[in-house]
Amino acid sequence: MATDYDLITIGAGHNGLITSAYVAQAGYRVAVFERRDIVGGAVSTKELFPGYQVDLGGSAHILIRLTPIVEELELEEYGLTYLELDPMFVAPFPDGDVIYFYRDLDRTVNHLESLYPGEGQAYRQFVTDWVGFARTMRDVFLAPPSPLSIGKRMVQGESSSLDWQEELRHILRPYQEVLRSYFEEEKLRTAIAWMAAQSGPPPTDPLTGPFALWHPLYHEGGVARPRGGSGMLTQALRRHIEAHGGDIYTDAPVENVLVTNGTAQGVTVNGRSYTSRTVCSATHVKETFDHLLPDSYRPPEADGLRIGNGFGAMLRLALDEPVTYEVAPEEDARVGLQLLCRSMEQLRGAYGDHLSGRPSQDPPIIGMTFSAVDDTLAPAGGEVLWLWGQYFPYELARGDDWAQIADTVAQDLIGQFEQYAPGTRETIVGQLFQHPEWLEQNLGLFRGNVMHLEMTLDQMFSARPTFGASNYQGPVEDLFLTGASTHPGGGIMGASGRNAAGVILTSL
Repeated sequence: MATDYDLITIGAGHNGLITSAYVAQAGYRVAVFERRDIVGGAVSTKELFPGYQVDLGGSAHILIRLTPIVEELELEEYGLTYLELDPMFVAPFPDGDVIYFYRDLDRTVNHLESLYPGEGQAYRQFVTDWVGFARTMRDVFLAPPSPLSIGKRMVQGESSSLDWQEELRHILRPYQEVLRSYFEEEKLRTAIAWMAAQSGPPPTDPLTGPFALWHPLYHEGGVARPRGGSGMLTQALRRHIEAHGGDIYTDAPVENVLVTNGTAQGVTVNGRSYTSRTVCSATHVKETFDHLLPDSYRPPEADGLRIGNGFGAMLRLALDEPVTYEVAPEEDARVGLQLLCRSMEQLRGAYGDHLSGRPSQDPPIIGMTFSAVDDTLAPAGGEVLWLWGQYFPYELARGDDWAQIADTVAQDLIGQFEQYAPGTRETIVGQLFQHPEWLEQNLGLFRGNVMHLEMTLDQMFSARPTFGASNYQGPVEDLFLTGASTHPGGGIMGASGRNAAGVILTSL
């Protein structure tokens, strides 16, 4: 029987768009339905304040640079232009030390040696020891996560330069212990650990070593920004899909997946049915299991999903003048991600507050001032400043709720930032605070978890989102899954979208 489409994708986040783009590029009829008024999901940009382009989700493009997606989909032909950020990261400290991480390894090593003799060479050893392992992990992320395929890639791929017992010991350790085994300088350990913490797990958890051991790949892929805002990636994907005959519908919330005799056959949108040979849900897996599928097809494993209790919050600020760091006034300090974490103790303490159900009283911050490299983001003389802080629980202790405390927490974040850049508060002309409740209500991120599900070993690889649905295949025939709920997880990488496209194309 003829259908309206070969593939219908639910949700226009970057993974859903990437899946759709590959399928459309292969010559199939594709439609994407998005409930919001723009595509992009958590990779979108809007002019929220006059003259200021504000990202609504992920901002730094790191992981996608380690994939072939941009080249395979020829996204530069559809308006995507990446701006390199170099230095990639800068970590200023209250005592005046400033650590820079450049894309060039030698330059980074020389800089570290000038600050802390011996630590530059230790950093080179760390990168050399683990770059092979990190490349293998990247390759694992770029394929569906069956135990056989993971095992094959781990055996055939590159490894660390350590013997296997020592390699395994580091992988099984908390990442704070991995870093302690390489570096004497607490500030260097702190800067690398704060980047590792961006996936959620704290530095004390066992089996988290790989979050730090991924670090060597930053020197290979670099850090970049789409000119015009993070959402220019998803706008380019939209143009790609439409150029290949696909349809994009916004303000079009999917009400349910049409299932007949255990097979997905389309969707209902605003009371109208659209039929298709396959359906791909790119929404949060909880939304798919609990709201889009008929109750009789809801898998029992859905009750075991660990969504967690949020972990971060973002404060978007529009400034009428550029940020100036007290200990790092040079322009380079505004280019890359600014790692504002004093010590491992501060990072551990912030997580302790989170466990107690309260916003961190002393949150580490990542500052981002991408107007330093992109003059389209702010008016002449202005600045966009994003402040990402951890840890901030969704569910609060003592009966508090975010509506009561949001303004106070936002002001505290500004005060925390002013320890590094005094006077910033007086330059603010626009403000949006994306606390965990805001993230749930506006971006569909349940309980404020930007990774959808906790990034722990029991929900990674073949166990993400569940053992029964880890190969991008849903609980009914011809229903597929993509997005941060699936392998390899959250972040602007697109591997889930690309992997899901391969599975769908095989099915078609």
